[in-house]
Amino acid sequence: MKRNFVLLVLIILVVGGGLAIGYLTRPGEWYAQLAKPSFTPPGWVFGPVWTVLYVMIAIAGARIFLKDPYGPSYWLWWGQLALNFAWSPVFFSAHNIGLALVVILLLLAAVLGLMFSLWRRDRATAWLLVPYTLWVGFASVLNASIFALN
Repeated sequence: MKRNFVLLVLIILVVGGGLAIGYLTRPGEWYAQLAKPSFTPPGWVFGPVWTVLYVMIAIAGARIFLKDPYGPSYWLWWGQLALNFAWSPVFFSAHNIGLALVVILLLLAAVLGLMFSLWRRDRATAWLLVPYTLWVGFASVLNASIFALN
């Protein structure tokens, strides 16, 4: 019962928070006019990808909380989520590509740190974060490329 409740709360928080931030900071005319690299995915890709990743992030968060509430991995999980939620407002609302690059590189470091902190104690949860890490790595390269082109 406790496990299902924790998972439900985190899915609502992470998926709901991510979707709300995505809705409030939708790319607009400013983003459309930016020079972008040839490997930029079409806009429709981001919603489904982030929704799946947010569910996986929530599952990882629930597993971390249930195994070691308030341990180092728990705080790393919250830190990466805060950085994740900060990126869109910095990039799309503040139009600050350089600061967004700093945020996403910190996010990548936080997710890698989280994976490494979990690797010995909970390898399944660490593996659950691999797609997220790869996507954030790709998004970092994309952000850096947009920064360089603009």
